Amino acid sequence: MKKRAMKSRMWSACAGAVAMLMLLSGPQASAQQKSEVTLSRQPGIFYMPSHIMEKNKLIEKHAAALGVPGVTTKWVNLSGGGAQTDALLAGSVDILNTGTGNLLLLWDRTRGGVKGIVATSAQPMTLISRDPNIKSIKDFGPNDKIAVPTVKVSTQAIVLQIAASEAFGADQWSKLDPNTVQLGHPDAYVAMTNAQHEVRNHFAIPPFTFLELKNVPGAHVVLSSPDVMGGPLSQAQFFTTTKFADANPKIVQAVRDATKEAHDLIRSDTKAAVEIYKEVTGDKTSVEDLLAWLKEPGMMEWNLQPQGTMKFAAHLHKVGTLKTMPKAFTDYYLPVAHDLKGN
Repeated sequence: MKKRAMKSRMWSACAGAVAMLMLLSGPQASAQQKSEVTLSRQPGIFYMPSHIMEKNKLIEKHAAALGVPGVTTKWVNLSGGGAQTDALLAGSVDILNTGTGNLLLLWDRTRGGVKGIVATSAQPMTLISRDPNIKSIKDFGPNDKIAVPTVKVSTQAIVLQIAASEAFGADQWSKLDPNTVQLGHPDAYVAMTNAQHEVRNHFAIPPFTFLELKNVPGAHVVLSSPDVMGGPLSQAQFFTTTKFADANPKIVQAVRDATKEAHDLIRSDTKAAVEIYKEVTGDKTSVEDLLAWLKEPGMMEWNLQPQGTMKFAAHLHKVGTLKTMPKAFTDYYLPVAHDLKGN
């Protein structure tokens, strides 16, 4: 009963929005090619390809090369994947750049009405604590709060479930769900720097991982996503509704081509990429620090192919969150990505 109640609460908040998406996907809504495309993303270095795409107008460039001139883009910054999902379902954004959890959950609940375009990054996510008593996942007590972007459905929250199932037993996957609280990464960082704040733990992404380890007294690593997943996990990818993709195939292709060009710049001229990131985001971190952080293990995982997502899906299906277990990543990615060697 407890697990069924938790699943019910997990989805009750988005049930109306999913119904809206199904309504919008119906025959009464005619799909039209768009000239202005709205995209959303979250804060952090994870999303640096999107900042390069915005600054250098790469989607516009590649759309024109594909025979669709005059396309414009509007980028919206939202604090978490839940807010992005709501925006997609409400029709206020066309394409999201956010985590694997949100993609899989929407793909499942809309019966394939939402699918990925390409992945953008698979950098490590890191559970940071400033509590000296918490050295491992087994040290969390009932009152120890863990900040995640969206409770229960964010990629961090689900990786925490996988870690709990490994630490406490398969049937204890939800043991730490009650510990999680919803905070966007910038707000979680502020909480971590405040010694009086009740949140002393944060499942962080770069640059907040490094900022906390550098600036928060006593901050230390409890676990990281590669340890849990056995390798990289795509945390950021572009995805959209199949309705939008069917109406705008060349824009979808342009997003793939633009992402690859952004990846190529990050690898070939990392300093220039970092400077664009700082300009677009207003991040005050020094170029030197950002370049040093990007040399850390796993920090150059900029790839179009999804990584680690099938293991992620297997957990969600095993615990009943996903009703349908995909056979391969191509089930929840659009054909534009089917030539990639993803997993």
